[in-house]
Amino acid sequence: MTTLATPSLPALLPIDPIASPGAPGGCQRLVLDTNVCLDLFVFRDPRWAALQQALEQGRVEAYTREDCRNEWLAVLDYPHLPVTPENKPAICAEFDRLLHCLPLAEVNRFGLPLCTDRDDQKFLELALQCRAHVLVSKDKAVLKLGKRTLKRGLFAIVPPQHWRVDAFMEPLA
Repeated sequence: MTTLATPSLPALLPIDPIASPGAPGGCQRLVLDTNVCLDLFVFRDPRWAALQQALEQGRVEAYTREDCRNEWLAVLDYPHLPVTPENKPAICAEFDRLLHCLPLAEVNRFGLPLCTDRDDQKFLELALQCRAHVLVSKDKAVLKLGKRTLKRGLFAIVPPQHWRVDAFMEPLA
């Protein structure tokens, strides 16, 4: 394992160079926001079947973080969702099986745009922390930042309908 650093971003976590963004043979690193996870794991939205399949087959690596996972668990208790005491354990187990959970860590936010929805800033920070290729989001405030994160060489931000397993793999920085 080596630690990667760029001139604008200090080393954040040990990263296997084979799995690093842009490395030959590495797979796409993703961050999925809570609404995308609801579509995948609760609603089983068939429009995102390719994403679900890529996760299941290990063709992509998806990441979460303790605070993002805590939000996910809290949202599952919303009464309007079709989550019951009977199906909640399986939903949580699938999420935990398919997403790597990182600990909260200090992230150098230099160059990271601020989201107008403070609750969503953690997904941007997580994308930076795990050196994601792409943050998949349905949130308008997050999606608005996509041009800025690309221009700054950080990561792409796309809605799930624009995500592709074979895209976003070029090194950004």
